[in-house]
Parts: sequence; C-alpha cells; structure tokens
Amino acid sequence: MLHSAPAYLILPLFKNHKMEDQRVKVAQLLKKSKSTMAFTGAGISVESGVPPFRGEHGLWNKYDPKVLDIDYFHSNGGRAWLYIREIFYEFFGKAQPNEAHRVLARMEQAGLLQALVTQNIDNLHQLAGSQNIYEFHGNSNRLVCPECGRISDISDFNLDHIPPTCPIDDAILKPDFIFFGEGIPPIAYEKSFEAARNCEVCLIIGSTGEVTPAAYVPQTAKRSGAVIIEINPEESLFTHTITDIHLRGKAGEELGLLEKILFE
Repeated sequence: MLHSAPAYLILPLFKNHKMEDQRVKVAQLLKKSKSTMAFTGAGISVESGVPPFRGEHGLWNKYDPKVLDIDYFHSNGGRAWLYIREIFYEFFGKAQPNEAHRVLARMEQAGLLQALVTQNIDNLHQLAGSQNIYEFHGNSNRLVCPECGRISDISDFNLDHIPPTCPIDDAILKPDFIFFGEGIPPIAYEKSFEAARNCEVCLIIGSTGEVTPAAYVPQTAKRSGAVIIEINPEESLFTHTITDIHLRGKAGEELGLLEKILFE
C-alpha cells in the first residue's frame, strides 16, 4: 500500500517548486526583454558587509543624521569629516562586490541589462564591472571642491589627516554624494527616469522603497508598462503596490540562481 507523505514534507517541496517556476519565468522575461533596467538599494551591499542606514541595525541608530546635513558640513567641515571618515571610509572602505553585483555586471556584458540605477554610493557596481550606471545619490570615491568644483579621487588623499583640502584653493573637500538638503545630481536624475520610461522589465534589488525621490524611478517604470521583478528577503513598500513577481531571498543567492538559468 502506498502512503502519502506527511504534509510537513509536501509543503516545503511545493514552495521550492513554486520559487523555481518563478525564477524560470523571470529568466524568460529577461531574455525576451529589449530593454531591462535594475534599480538597487542598500540591501544589495549588505552581503558585502556594508551596513544600511535605516532599520534595526542601521547607521542612523548610531550616528546623528545632522553630520550629513549640508549646512552643518559648510559650517563644521572639520568636525563633520570625523564622522564621514568613520562611516564611509572605515565601514565602506574594505567592502568588495558580492555575487549580486557580479551577476548584474555579467548580465550587462551579455546584453541582458541596459541600465543600472543605484541608490548606493559605495562604488561596488563599478568594481564588479558594470558600466552603464546612474548614481542617484552620488559616489563616495569622489571628492568635490565646493569652491572651484574640482573633482578628486579619494585615493589621492591620506585620510589619517583630515579634513582633505583642495590643492587649488585650500577649501575643505566634500564627498561627492548627496547630503541632506542637497538635490539629486541632474544628469543622474534625468537618465534614471529616462531608463525607467523606456524599459520593458525593471529589477528592484535590495531597496525598500522608503527613500524618495529615488523610489519614484521603479514606479515610473510600472506606469510606463514595465514588468516589475523584486528581489528582497522581506516585503517592501513596492511589494503590494507595483511588484509583479517577488523573489523572496537575498540578492546574491537569488541572482546566483537566476544566472544559472540565464546562462545554462
């Protein structure tokens, strides 16, 4: 006589099969799409050891956000750099791209990804090899002079001695990312929304949708008719509003599994 397996054995298997079916469907959509964009947030870099700013273990639970207020920086540049160095160049400095960054770069090289919009400032997409990147909030690897506008690379300075100053006019240099009170870089803003309006598929990876106006980018893609695929370990503000398919898992794991299907 044949006996049915207990329910506690059947249900997980069914769930795994359902997830696998979703990944196959996502891979098919990506292969058919003539224009795909990725929209990444802090969650994609957590697996590289970069702490998020918000949430239970976020940096704003440890630091006062005023240290990244643009008015505070202009009036207290030397003191602000004590925190900037610790947060961005001691925490971020040793981070390396993870599987998720690497897969997105491979997708771009294979013609499966036409644009990458990121909220992150950690430079990990660039290190992984992605090229068509729109940095919505700037990049911590660059320093800009508030006086003359000269752009420098962080590697040109020894941060044992702060604050770094401009070699032309001796002004205190500012990291080239968005502080509170600053606007989004115009070119990145324009190109991000252009990519959103033109894409057929939009991948949301590691973003909760809490930060605006960045969150409006995938919303624009949805209004323009794109299929929205979300890769997040938990539900986000996108999940029940614009997401069509939610691959619930860590970015590196899910993109690694997708890679096998895409390139098998």
